[in-house]
Amino acid sequence: MAINLQKGQKVSLKKSSPTGLGEILVNLNWNAKPQKKGFFANLFSGSEGIDLDLGCLFELKDGSKGAVQALGNAFGTLNHPPFIALDGDDRTGAAVAGENLRINGNEIKNIKRILVYTFIYEGVANWQQADAVVTLKYPGAEDLIVKMDEFNSSLGMCGLALLENVNDETFSVEKIVQFYQGHRDLDEAFHWGLNWRAGRK
Repeated sequence: MAINLQKGQKVSLKKSSPTGLGEILVNLNWNAKPQKKGFFANLFSGSEGIDLDLGCLFELKDGSKGAVQALGNAFGTLNHPPFIALDGDDRTGAAVAGENLRINGNEIKNIKRILVYTFIYEGVANWQQADAVVTLKYPGAEDLIVKMDEFNSSLGMCGLALLENVNDETFSVEKIVQFYQGHRDLDEAFHWGLNWRAGRK
């Protein structure tokens, strides 16, 4: 069973054991090969595939802020701050497992909020063709599905879900699915306050 979150809907991930929430897995999967349409489709680099990147902004209780993502090789660490780690970088969407962001729920007392996002690193700026789906897996509970079911955007960045610490025992999870020009605009929309510069991977 799984819960398909609606935009703006919030659900709670609650502490299920004395040690904490356990590991929260955020999985991104997408269609590697968009359907080509017409002769001129071959002239565009996006016709050969889409490279979506999964990442997040984080804010810890001690005031530390940052991002976990493949861009800039900021893969994070699971058992030390920021208690979030990205498994790897699927450059094509061909990997069965997609991309995975792991959150150490046992350290919820140290985490204030996490904003999960995805962006098109290269390839077609067409979210409908990408057909991306994010799944949050949490021990002892139903999977949470965040479908990218809004496609009327040519912007390359999408805020997916916001996790907020409620009482050091519960994460509130809200579906966002809102599009932005880039990292800076996403940051400003959620008042994160980071300083951004161009990066590569």
